[in-house]
Amino acid sequence: MKLSRRMLMAAGGAGLVSACSGGGLAPYRGPEVTRVVVMKGARRLHLLHASEVLKSYDVSLGFAPEGHKMVEGDGKTPEGRYYIDRRNPQSAYHLSVGISYPNARDIEVARSLGQSPGGDIFIHGQTKRFQGRTDDWTAGCVAVTDPEIEEIYAMVALGTVIDLFP
Repeated sequence: MKLSRRMLMAAGGAGLVSACSGGGLAPYRGPEVTRVVVMKGARRLHLLHASEVLKSYDVSLGFAPEGHKMVEGDGKTPEGRYYIDRRNPQSAYHLSVGISYPNARDIEVARSLGQSPGGDIFIHGQTKRFQGRTDDWTAGCVAVTDPEIEEIYAMVALGTVIDLFP
C-alpha cells in the first residue's frame, strides 16, 4: 500500500510540476518505455519497449557498486526489481527520476543489521562538481549526463519497471 500511495502522490505532483514548469524539455512521442534495465557490470542503462532497446546510455554508479545495496552509506547501487516512483525537476543533479528503493525486503534486511536501508536512489544527471566524470561517484544512484537525463526524464513514466542487474 505504501508504494501505491507514494506513486499516486508522485503522479499528482508530477502533473502539477509539469503544468507549472513551462516544460523546456522536448516531449517524447515515440514508443512507450515499458522497462528500464541497468547492467551494473557493463555500466549501461537501456530503455526498452517490450524486448526492443530504444536507447542505451553509459552510467556511473555508487562509489562501491559491487553487490546489492544493504544499508545507508554503503555506496552500493541496488540490485533487483523496482519501479520509477517519482520525478524531480528541481534536482541538485539537473533532473532525476526516483527508484522505489527500499522495498519491504530491503528494510527487513537493514533492520536485521541494526541499520537504516537508506533511500533517495535516483537516475540523475550531474552537478558542475561531477561534470564529465565517468568513474563511479554517486552515493548509490545511477548517473548519466545532463542531456541524457533530459531524454530519460521525457521518456520514462511513473510506474515503469526498472531491473538492476549485477
